[in-house]
Amino acid sequence: MTGIAIFGAASAIAQDVARLYAAEGATCFLVGRNGARLDTIASDLKARGAAAATTAVADLTDTTQHAALVAQAKAALGTVDRVLVAYGTLGDQRAGEADTTVMVRELTVNFVSAASLLNLLAEAMIPQKAGKIAVIGSVAGDRGRQSNYIYGSAKAGLGAFALGLRHRLAKDGISVTLVKPGFVDTPMTADIPKGGPLWATPAQVAGDIRAAMERGAAVLYTPWFWRWIMLIIRSVPDVVFRRTRL
Repeated sequence: MTGIAIFGAASAIAQDVARLYAAEGATCFLVGRNGARLDTIASDLKARGAAAATTAVADLTDTTQHAALVAQAKAALGTVDRVLVAYGTLGDQRAGEADTTVMVRELTVNFVSAASLLNLLAEAMIPQKAGKIAVIGSVAGDRGRQSNYIYGSAKAGLGAFALGLRHRLAKDGISVTLVKPGFVDTPMTADIPKGGPLWATPAQVAGDIRAAMERGAAVLYTPWFWRWIMLIIRSVPDVVFRRTRL
């Protein structure tokens, strides 16, 4: 029986990943800020086939809570077979430029806190000599752009951390998958005009995440075409790139 811990479990993508594992009879440990919302999600997962679904309420930006949360995950699951770190915020770039406090908060949410959690999870999973971790980064981390470089730099840092952790844990039989979604229709992107072929649903992305995690992939661009879009963006010469408004 698979035991999966999901941090940021109320996010749209995380819920769809949890449903895929619940349908296979997994035991789920769900962490998020809204207890009532988590309880609703847990009930839904049990109705879909989860062997059990327990919850923990926490502000994941508070790194002092992380050790206790990892201990709770181990107690609830026995063996932490799967981990999904799926939280973050798409902050206001202009607000971060104007107020360093806002900028630091965004960097903390999207990089520092996630790195802290991943480090503790790794230490807890090493004795198992098995397990799979997935962490949601972003295509925004592939190249700094004037429109979202605060968010993008946090995700770039998280990406480097995740791949370094993957290298470290390879000898212990634990894989780490860095997930790089493009545009996904979720509450986090509610203020962005939508439409067109570049947008994906949370269910589409969740299916890609589960498949990539199970095969132990290093990096997942989802949907797949974002790998080639970002290759083009990374390849644009700086002298040209500076003239764009990306």
